[in-house]
Amino acid sequence: MQRQALIIGLGRFGMALARSLHAEGYAIIAVDRDEERVQAASEFADRAVRLDATDEQALASLSPESRELTVCAMGEDSRETAILVTTLLRQLGAKRIVARANNTLVARILRLVGAHEVFDPEVEFAERFARRLTYQGISDEIRLGPNLVISELKVRPAMVGRTLSELELPEQFGLTVLAIRKSDDATGLSAPDPRAELREAWGLLVVGEEGAAAALHEAW
Repeated sequence: MQRQALIIGLGRFGMALARSLHAEGYAIIAVDRDEERVQAASEFADRAVRLDATDEQALASLSPESRELTVCAMGEDSRETAILVTTLLRQLGAKRIVARANNTLVARILRLVGAHEVFDPEVEFAERFARRLTYQGISDEIRLGPNLVISELKVRPAMVGRTLSELELPEQFGLTVLAIRKSDDATGLSAPDPRAELREAWGLLVVGEEGAAAALHEAW
């Protein structure tokens, strides 16, 4: 059965998130009070609805309790509305509420009223981009928890011609290789072969504690 995501707030971030989740296979229910935004979302969303999400009955009509994911994506100018909508979503039984916050106080309040996860997209992007600028061999990072990160690394010169077994990344850096991205492989990521010699143009998708990928980059 197709996963369903309810996205409330179709500003620049909310719209981009809705498109991205749609590309990942989610059935999207997109919600905003602005008719133009709703019309734009209707081009890709399974359902685009114009309503006031602070209206409890209107929000209940979207059946948030039956969606795998609900995102309150409202921006800085809608802090009070975001808090109220998050409260209503929790009362209506939404399974997983992810809320956007632009400062620490709002984030704390959103957690108190029922958000399961709170994020600040600008801060998260800035942190990831700073790592890319500092460690040019780290092309991307995704945080899985307070201290666990998935990173994509370019194969370092010292790794070329060596195998994963020889490198002993788990023992030396606490990194586990999840997949290999080969430049000559049109299918994208492939399962790691511990006996295959690494090539310069390849990338490694690894998981480990925060800072482990940077430590590898600096060591090699």
